[in-house]
Amino acid sequence: MTARTTRRSLLLSALASAIAAAGASGFPARLYAGAGITESQFFELSQTLTGTKNLNPRVARTLLGSFLAMGKGAELEALAAEMPSPDGTGEVAETLIAAWYSGILIGPEGPLATDYTGALLWNALAFTKPAGLCGGETNYWSEPPESQR
Repeated sequence: MTARTTRRSLLLSALASAIAAAGASGFPARLYAGAGITESQFFELSQTLTGTKNLNPRVARTLLGSFLAMGKGAELEALAAEMPSPDGTGEVAETLIAAWYSGILIGPEGPLATDYTGALLWNALAFTKPAGLCGGETNYWSEPPESQR
């Protein structure tokens, strides 16, 4: 019995090949190699600008790759050079902060979801949760929280 090639199997193998070619992070390694800012510097900069220590390194790598792909490496390098007190009011700093809090980076090709359910916004909005995530068992919302009983 021979395996039949279907359109679906052909598309899935093409997608797998594209992902493998791009690498685990989705960005070519040469993009990071030519950058004037390292991943650890970017991570430290992100922690400082957001005021949060427990950031996701996977998301940081994705964000760094996105900023580098958009040609913002020099601006990131300049911000990192201002550590430990970078100016958080410039366009790149504000975009970086917004990306961490929203889980979405607006790039030249439109929005890129980086970590919607893990976005810092949900830490700030303790009264709600990301859409699509269960908050508890069925009808958990029908009773006030333990702290208010």
